[in-house]
Amino acid sequence: MNKPAILTLFQYNAWSTAKILDAASHVTQEQFLAPAPFPHRSLRGTLVHTLFAEWTWRNRWEGTPSTFKWQSSAFPTFDALRAHWAEEEPRLMQFVARVAEECLYKMINYISTEGLPHERVLWESMLHLVNHGTQHKTEAAAILTNLSHSPGDIDLIVYLNERG
Repeated sequence: MNKPAILTLFQYNAWSTAKILDAASHVTQEQFLAPAPFPHRSLRGTLVHTLFAEWTWRNRWEGTPSTFKWQSSAFPTFDALRAHWAEEEPRLMQFVARVAEECLYKMINYISTEGLPHERVLWESMLHLVNHGTQHKTEAAAILTNLSHSPGDIDLIVYLNERG
């Protein structure tokens, strides 16, 4: 994995997040909180989990890990969640922009949210974060589509084609 590829993947991640958040901005509070047949049980739960993962991994990479999980209730409205994402996204992108290519191959040690120690090459965990986000944003897209607010295609190739 090289630095240009990592940058492209994280730019794609931000693009797909924007598409999901833009579509989600059209749901009602009731729809935001409504039960959904996915692991995080609602649009709010799915989006909170996705943002939590970005925040958690960035903190691990920067050496300030956390051992607690966010609760969806900390984000009572979509606007509260979107505001927090607007703060986190630049921090994540700043980390990605400044990480040196040789650092991508260094091992990182971290404690999972379940309290288990792990060791992983940095680029692997970075690739995991983008893949993880794709999974959960796809779940959010399914919820949104069922609510008549489809975000449209969020495929990597669509992003690459739009980018030129």
